Amino acid sequence: AFLPLVCTLNAARVLDAACTMLGVDHTTLADLALSAPNGAEGLVVVPYLAGERTPNLPDATGGMLGITVDNATPANVARASVEGVLCGLADALDALAAQGARVDRVRLVGGAAASAAVRRIAPQVFGVPVTVPPAGEYVADGAARQAAWALSGSLPDWPLDAPGEEHRAAAAPHVRERYAHARMHWLEKSTGRA
Repeated sequence: AFLPLVCTLNAARVLDAACTMLGVDHTTLADLALSAPNGAEGLVVVPYLAGERTPNLPDATGGMLGITVDNATPANVARASVEGVLCGLADALDALAAQGARVDRVRLVGGAAASAAVRRIAPQVFGVPVTVPPAGEYVADGAARQAAWALSGSLPDWPLDAPGEEHRAAAAPHVRERYAHARMHWLEKSTGRA
């Protein structure tokens, strides 16, 4: 038996970079992202600003693709940045599903989960409901739960779910399709791999 696990490097730091590029704070970035249509009018951000772990691309760099005179707006840059982060996480979910894990909901934790845009756009990208629990030490909680399970041989009976806000939205598969195409194109150009 094994614990299926994926790890990504590029979430909150991509949003930080988008804030820096646009000269805005995180609240304004979220407002801009939510004001743009899903798909950011064809603008796509490949968010590998620090390489990536899932997929294993330590030397990859980020990119912005599909930019035109018409879609080069702060709102679309913000939206594409959020969608790029979420598509990267969705790729990681796909890796878990390929190992037999069932993904029928997502629990978002960490710095990026504080963004209203991330919380509202995530169910569109993931295609499943998204729960955002209150801030907590969820990595430590998960490690303790896994250790207790390994040591005792049975699943701990303490509650797994922290209450949180749930977000639902219709899936927007075209966002992931466009991202997958852009990611493959960018990786071929920047690393020689697809």
